[in-house]
Amino acid sequence: MKTADQSPRHRWDERLGLAHGSVEHVVHGSESWRQAQTGALSVADYWADVARQLGISPADVAQLAEDFFSGDQLDAEMLALVERLRAAGHQVALLSNDSPALRGKLTALGIAALFEPLVISGEIGVMKPDTRSYQAVLDMLRLPAEQTIFVDDMPANIAGAKALGIHGLHYTTTAALLAALEPLLLGE
Repeated sequence: MKTADQSPRHRWDERLGLAHGSVEHVVHGSESWRQAQTGALSVADYWADVARQLGISPADVAQLAEDFFSGDQLDAEMLALVERLRAAGHQVALLSNDSPALRGKLTALGIAALFEPLVISGEIGVMKPDTRSYQAVLDMLRLPAEQTIFVDDMPANIAGAKALGIHGLHYTTTAALLAALEPLLLGE
């Protein structure tokens, strides 16, 4: 998923008289979000805290939760690449910093089965770039670090993977990722 349209988020900023990005900071930058991503706080309690921080009602926070993600869309090129890698016999795992609710969202979108394993920080209690998150994936894959490739758009997350000896690639575009992956996969 990637946020293709920020306007639903900005409309909430404007509705609440806040600078653009303020609602996003509360939704994805608050301590309660970090706690939800490690499973220390339930999703319901997390949204209740968002409502408290923004001074909105439970009904409004339910609408915010719906609107907030309405500008997100699946990255069709990335999904096609994942399917191509799987068809070529490669295991493709997903390690995501998110609440346990992500599993249901990916299942509803019909893409959860593309990833084996599907590892969510809120289920394992630790987030990227903590090396324990990558180790959890390695344990599930039953592969040594040097036989794995980690892709992320955040340099800090890549550094965490590299600390274990995992080959890290910085994601910018799917085309650039494919160009970086090809020599690594051909060398196997």
